[in-house]
Amino acid sequence: MIALFINMRKGTSRWLYWTPRIISIVFILFLALFSLDVITPEATFWQILGGLVMHNIPVFILIIVLVVAWKREYVGAIAFALAGLLYLLLMLISAIRNPLEWYALSYSVIIAGPAFGIAMLFYLNWKKKNR
Repeated sequence: MIALFINMRKGTSRWLYWTPRIISIVFILFLALFSLDVITPEATFWQILGGLVMHNIPVFILIIVLVVAWKREYVGAIAFALAGLLYLLLMLISAIRNPLEWYALSYSVIIAGPAFGIAMLFYLNWKKKNR
């Protein structure tokens, strides 16, 4: 019975270790998809390349955060929570400037929600690791 409990704890620990990392990778890939709108037949190669680089700056930052957070979970918890808050703040400012875009605030949950979830998972993993 004790062996079963120990194996169950290791399984939970493994799950809590890998889940935020895998979800972070999927989330970063999801954000990178939004940059594909710069690819148009009228644009030159350099315009497309410049647009892809500019649109993927948040992706590059989150990749660096994920690399650091792989061993230091508290960095992932703080950075992903701040990324979610920053996105919500930018959407709120945009909605205030253009009142017709208030509906876009509801869409921000699609981006900020996973960021907050990832932050929570990194935080739980960090707390469990420090116990």
